[in-house]
Amino acid sequence: MNTEPSSAARRHERPAQRHRVPLHSPDLSGFAKALRRQLLGHHAEHAEPPSHTQLLQMLAHAAGHRNWQAMRAMAPMLAPEPPAEAPPPVDDTPDAPAAPLSAAAAKALTQFDDQGRLTRWPHKHSVQRLAMWVLWTRFDTGRHYTEREVNTLLKAWTIYGDHVTPRRELINMGLLAREDDCSAYWKLPQRPGDEVQALLQAVRERSRRGLRLAR
Repeated sequence: MNTEPSSAARRHERPAQRHRVPLHSPDLSGFAKALRRQLLGHHAEHAEPPSHTQLLQMLAHAAGHRNWQAMRAMAPMLAPEPPAEAPPPVDDTPDAPAAPLSAAAAKALTQFDDQGRLTRWPHKHSVQRLAMWVLWTRFDTGRHYTEREVNTLLKAWTIYGDHVTPRRELINMGLLAREDDCSAYWKLPQRPGDEVQALLQAVRERSRRGLRLAR
């Protein structure tokens, strides 16, 4: 007995739905450089071009993700929202009114100077986490950093003599990722909530005012 579907039935079969994963990089130049480094490394060790899976891993790394699986898991958050429902950009004109700050965000703001540098390690855990979002913005998406580069950047944006604690907390919060041997660090894409966005805007506005006063 022939159990194969007829050709007519096969024509009417619906193809399996493919899981679409968007690729977003705010820094195309950094993305291209990161991808090029990975391709050069692959060609130095293998005669064959990268497989489909290997290429997906390279693209995910270049876009700032830990790996392809992590990027796929974040696909619902990376999908673009309809323009009509998209929130207004956080970085608005200098004269735009600042969004109201929560009590924790207002406290976090006091931990930064007029140049946007963290002046002390906050006592409250909730304030610490908000402060880490500000430091997260100092890293470039799509770029891989050595541990020394991460330390140098954090030393520039923290002025109280401890860059190790913020580095650890950025990893613990999932704002940065790193290789198991600490040979490379990279920024993970995130979507800040309203409380964090208000703080980031306030830090930027204060930095702008500081620059205007310094002129």
